[in-house]
Amino acid sequence: MTPDLSLDDLKFIGEGLNRPECVFAVSDGTIFLADWDGGVTRIGPDGGQQRFMEQENFGLRPNGVALRRDGSFLVAHLGAEDGGLFQLYRDGTLKPLLLEVEGEAVPPSNYVLEDSQGRIWLTVSTRLQPRDLGYRRDVADGFIVLLDARGARVVADDLGYTNEIQFDAEEEYLYVNETFGRRLSRFKVSPDGRLSVKEVVAEFGEGTFPDGLIFDDEGGIWITSIVSNRVIRVDPNGGQRVLLEDSDPDHLKTVEAAYREGKLGRPHLDNVKSRVLRNISSLAFGGRDLKTAYLGCLLGDRIACFRSPVAGRPPLHWNYPS
Repeated sequence: MTPDLSLDDLKFIGEGLNRPECVFAVSDGTIFLADWDGGVTRIGPDGGQQRFMEQENFGLRPNGVALRRDGSFLVAHLGAEDGGLFQLYRDGTLKPLLLEVEGEAVPPSNYVLEDSQGRIWLTVSTRLQPRDLGYRRDVADGFIVLLDARGARVVADDLGYTNEIQFDAEEEYLYVNETFGRRLSRFKVSPDGRLSVKEVVAEFGEGTFPDGLIFDDEGGIWITSIVSNRVIRVDPNGGQRVLLEDSDPDHLKTVEAAYREGKLGRPHLDNVKSRVLRNISSLAFGGRDLKTAYLGCLLGDRIACFRSPVAGRPPLHWNYPS
């Protein structure tokens, strides 16, 4: 399939960024990025950069980040051996919110999402250490944690490397990318937060390892794939279209062989072969018309962006303080 967009359509913003894996935007044109040095980077509409860094010397490793109504951030901590959920304030204060669940320490954590009721959802990709032992199609030990007024509990388990999650517009379903299970799944959400009736929405083929996901305002789901640097739109009927790609065919063959043999590891993800994209991991719609798509990445020090033919669905945090 020929991608709709050319690499020549890309523009780049920011400089000196450190593993900006997660990206999100607010209505005034500001974007926020996970900062591997221990915080969140803000890029204003004028291009100016500001960093909000933890001052506790904890060694915070932000993977997924989310903006709260009070201007603070939720951070999924992806430590080498530890994980958990933290709240980072703009003055650098760091507050642990969740370090244990059901009597066990929370493993290195991937993504965090807050819903309209103020409930917090956290994903853990794998319980295995090191985490690259989970880069296999026959491993499904990822899970989702819900933190609400009742406390913290695991609400979905046995997932094939749990990654980003998003709700549909009515918060009736929670969608989840299973990166090395190579599928987009969804759960029915009950009023008390229980997840049930798991359905597979889309399965992906060679070269696609779904990481980020976001909805557009027509109900389409945009998926980012690590390694192949693909952006894929899954339409409401389940059809798939590759919108953008930046990959090397020989490298993808090597990755596919390792995946089939159960030997996929960090070198395959840390040495991605591409022209300009540096292992894209997430996507956010922004700009005042929600038609600028920003691509978070694992290996770059800048953020790629392009104009989208369709607007994104306004996120819950769209009008939160920038």
